[in-house]
Amino acid sequence: MPRPILATIDTNALAHNLQTVAQRLAQDDPNRSPSIWAVMKSHGYGHGIAAAVRGFSQADGLAMLDLDEAVRCRELGWTGPILLLEGFFEPADLDVLFRYCLSTTIHCAEQLDMLEAGLVRAPLDALVKLNTGMHRLGFQPGEYRDAYARAQALQTVGVLGTLGKMTHFARADDDATLTQEQLACFQDVTQGLPGAVSVCNSAATLTPGLAAGVAGGDQWVRPGICLYGASPFADQPADAFGLRPAMTLSAQVISVHTVPAGEAVGYGQVFRAPHPMRVGIVACGYADGYPRHAETGTPITVAGVRTRLVGRVSMDMLAVDLDPVPAAGVGSPVVLWGQGGPSVDEVALACGTIGYELLCAVAPRVPRREL
Repeated sequence: MPRPILATIDTNALAHNLQTVAQRLAQDDPNRSPSIWAVMKSHGYGHGIAAAVRGFSQADGLAMLDLDEAVRCRELGWTGPILLLEGFFEPADLDVLFRYCLSTTIHCAEQLDMLEAGLVRAPLDALVKLNTGMHRLGFQPGEYRDAYARAQALQTVGVLGTLGKMTHFARADDDATLTQEQLACFQDVTQGLPGAVSVCNSAATLTPGLAAGVAGGDQWVRPGICLYGASPFADQPADAFGLRPAMTLSAQVISVHTVPAGEAVGYGQVFRAPHPMRVGIVACGYADGYPRHAETGTPITVAGVRTRLVGRVSMDMLAVDLDPVPAAGVGSPVVLWGQGGPSVDEVALACGTIGYELLCAVAPRVPRREL
């Protein structure tokens, strides 16, 4: 039989989360509810492009980084807008954008140079990005209006189609003051410039009133992690917003034995049994994408009972404490995270990381099933 590990992707949960986000936005202002770019970076946050296209069929648009993934969305039948969040990287990319009707982010002068070289055969829709303090991509405040004027000139000659303005918040998950400062910078710099606006990531989208406070044109929000059923906030779980996990990573117990008191479990002997204890070996390890740095105590569910990981995670296996699960044995079901187990955010917290990383890191060798 195949090795007993599986990532189950629930497209109904994806659709539910999208609807939940839309309902949350409508609570602020039902007459001015923003349009939603469903963000699908990193192979749909590890869930798969095909599953994400199915789950987000009611989104107003899709947003991602990778040209090949954008083309894949078109091949799967998506006919709505697609936004490339990092835009294009070389002149040859522009032909792909044209052929597949992709929208682009413009974040640097070099991209404007390529557009001005006249290689575009039909107008491309674009968002011009402003750096308001994130200091990754985007024009500086002092150079933004000149960049936007260059984009408008390209619009006039038919190289660009619709134009809009965008930025990215650095701490919408934990610093409302900084977020308001970034928003004020954005609105000051872009005041009077025509076009749609896009500023809200998952945390900003879920923050009551924030999206409603954005002025300056039709608004598009860009939720990502929340659409997959994880939380962008360290202190608020996803289910507090009515979100459902879209990925469940499950496996089985493949061996059970009793470890004598004082004996160690696994590489490095980092855990020693405080008393004779039953230990189960689970068919999941860091080669499957489970974090090697997960420590003893990381939550895990066996046969529906919450217990803990013990010892160091191996390449293909990990060990769990079966004392709380006396009925467990070889073949017992294990949920590493997701439906029926700990949330991915709980596991991530125990590992000193974030749920985004765990979802994106599930290895290609793990079989997948879409619901």
